[in-house]
Amino acid sequence: MAHTFLLEAGRWTLQGNWLERNGMPIPVRGMTLIAWGRENWFTMVTKLVFPDSEREDISFQYRGRLDAGERQYTFVLKHSVLGHVEGEGWVTPESIVQRYWVLGDRHRRSGFETSHRLNENTYYLSSGIMAGHYLTSTMEATLERQPE
Repeated sequence: MAHTFLLEAGRWTLQGNWLERNGMPIPVRGMTLIAWGRENWFTMVTKLVFPDSEREDISFQYRGRLDAGERQYTFVLKHSVLGHVEGEGWVTPESIVQRYWVLGDRHRRSGFETSHRLNENTYYLSSGIMAGHYLTSTMEATLERQPE
């Protein structure tokens, strides 16, 4: 079974928990839109909201390129909290793994995320953000593909 998240255009909902250092889990919900253009360029836009919380929404705007048949890709990202980010991704048989780093950041912030395929319409997302060598936040969530 081929990946449907990221590798196909579509809409996905996200629901799970966000955790910050020394904090309690905060429920998080979101939406991801994925589009593909010419010459194997993709855009992915995600917005996370934290219902019943003081935490500000977080938005992500990815632009990357993945050639057909390739397993590795690069991307740039505008992150509403981290700023300008660059990253790389790997498409494995069961997961899509991304690593990224904040450009020109004195705190040396970076992050990772793994989207593990449960079935063609559901992925389990696990992610984290680090400052230097320390984990500052994590998120675990389920991604579900929405009907067209």
